[in-house]
Amino acid sequence: MIPEDKRTVVDKALQAAFGTTDIEDIRQLTAGLSSALVYRIVIQGKPYLLRIIMRTDEFANPEREYNCMRAGAEIGVAPKVWYTSISDRIAITDFVDVKPFPVEEARIKMPKALRKLHSLPLFPVFQYIDAAARFNKKLLESKLMPEEEISELFRQFDRINKTYPRNPKDMVSSHSDLKPENTLYNGEKLWLVDWEAAFSNDRYADLAIAGNFLIANNKDEKEYLQNYFEEEPTEYQHARFFLMQQIIHTFYLTSFVLFSNPQGPIDINMPRSGYREFNDWIWSGEISLADMNNRRLYALVHMDQLKRNLQTDRFEDSLRIVQSA
Repeated sequence: MIPEDKRTVVDKALQAAFGTTDIEDIRQLTAGLSSALVYRIVIQGKPYLLRIIMRTDEFANPEREYNCMRAGAEIGVAPKVWYTSISDRIAITDFVDVKPFPVEEARIKMPKALRKLHSLPLFPVFQYIDAAARFNKKLLESKLMPEEEISELFRQFDRINKTYPRNPKDMVSSHSDLKPENTLYNGEKLWLVDWEAAFSNDRYADLAIAGNFLIANNKDEKEYLQNYFEEEPTEYQHARFFLMQQIIHTFYLTSFVLFSNPQGPIDINMPRSGYREFNDWIWSGEISLADMNNRRLYALVHMDQLKRNLQTDRFEDSLRIVQSA
């Protein structure tokens, strides 16, 4: 199951971590979107997670990934790390036996875990808003979507981009990829895994990404932000959060179109569910974004939600509140 050209480095890792190369059981895990090979292995009667990075680029950088993962493990938001090798691009960590994660529980545990993560010394810097702006340009150039469908969305994004604060005190060490398969619950504790996209980012990016799945209304949002800030959220904090949500919608729209291997223009009339329903299905595991068609549908779901949000009074109010501050 492990590629033949990786057997030697895997054996070296197992010997260093456990003093044996005997794998009693092995199962490949395929839920994530990463190109890495991920396995549940059993060594001396205990399960562990073996992850082999298969490519190195701007995002799949083992040195940054392992440093961020170890930092997360040290403060108890990532599983224990048993072994890493930057040169061999291999990591072994504790395996999390996953249980269903009720959204009501996640709305409490997620922001508290993010508050701990965001207290770490800064990871290398990456800005979602700048990446979203680059992807907007790429999508327009690609002709994968009708320009009339996205040009107004990108015009409104430019307004956010000009208004949204670049405040150094809000740059924090972030996971940046808080989809359900990376937020594991064992029945008691939340663990963050797959640190491939970990960078320093605006604190509201992590909050907005996880909030996609956990917030259905204003009451949920207030509870969620209060659990993060440990006090009643201010009007300004609600406004920052809302604007970052629109940045994330834009980023997911463009990235899921560009990286869903489309053979031609996306059919924007594909039948699809609503935003809340689609995210609930992802959270429960009923939908996998490993499926390319689901990625295209998810891009359109984000587009639909973005269109609705940009037409609300809250959008203009949030721009005004942040701009005046």
